[in-house]
Amino acid sequence: MKYSLGPLLYYWPKNDTEAFYHAAMESSADIIYLGEAVCSKRREMKVNDWLELARTVAQSGKQVVISTLALLQAPSELTELKRYVENGEFLIEANDLGAVNMAAERNLPFVAGPALNCYNAYALRSLYKQGMSRWCMPVELSRDWLINLLKQCEELDIRHKFEVEIFSYGNLPLAYSARCFTARSEDRPKDDCETCCIHYPTGRNVISQENQQVFVLNGIQTQSGYCYNLGNNLTEMNGLVDIVRLSPQGHETIDLVASFRSNEQGQAPLLLQNQADCNGYWKRVAGLELIDD
Repeated sequence: MKYSLGPLLYYWPKNDTEAFYHAAMESSADIIYLGEAVCSKRREMKVNDWLELARTVAQSGKQVVISTLALLQAPSELTELKRYVENGEFLIEANDLGAVNMAAERNLPFVAGPALNCYNAYALRSLYKQGMSRWCMPVELSRDWLINLLKQCEELDIRHKFEVEIFSYGNLPLAYSARCFTARSEDRPKDDCETCCIHYPTGRNVISQENQQVFVLNGIQTQSGYCYNLGNNLTEMNGLVDIVRLSPQGHETIDLVASFRSNEQGQAPLLLQNQADCNGYWKRVAGLELIDD
């Protein structure tokens, strides 16, 4: 299997972002995703900055993919999206059907990101015909669902015509909204948010009345409260998954890529903790559960 570092979902200062990816160049990751996938108001890194960083990272021998927004809301965002799609150097990850259509119109290949609601083989066939070369499964789906879906793909004769990627580490991106939850939590209007999410490098925790961390607020994105971790489920991916994705939570995620690789055959299990880690969706149970086989 290959290992990827997904796009940075949080808003970090430019220097911190660049430092993270320069360190990632030395990691054992095969694929590195770059770009803003959550909110267009996060302008520390502009289009030219991301593309320049992509060229630098590509020199390390990694495959670079440019991720795009999961929720397009303004004409200016379409203009920016066009620049990414037409970059002429790097594969893009489409997290919105607008990006899919834009790539398809130009006969460009793309990665279907986890934000696309793609739950059956017929949807995958449609995306494949439009140019999809890789599919990252929606985060709430299970191993059982994946097995069944890939059987459907065999029946449609598309099983091995695209790569399968699984979101395997990080706070799960569960939903997106036109409202900004981080701004609301500081009693700010979205249009005058002052990009306050930059003060929360791993989002804002949401604690229930039962004192359980159920969610993390990350701008317009709602994430799982626990960290999704399939580091001890890698043997279950054999024959099903081509790429294991780790979502950056901090610099420690870079080192975790090597830990995942070491446990690919179950020989170096990761230490997971209840009330902090989860793998429920993969096991087809409640998402916050941690099933340790």
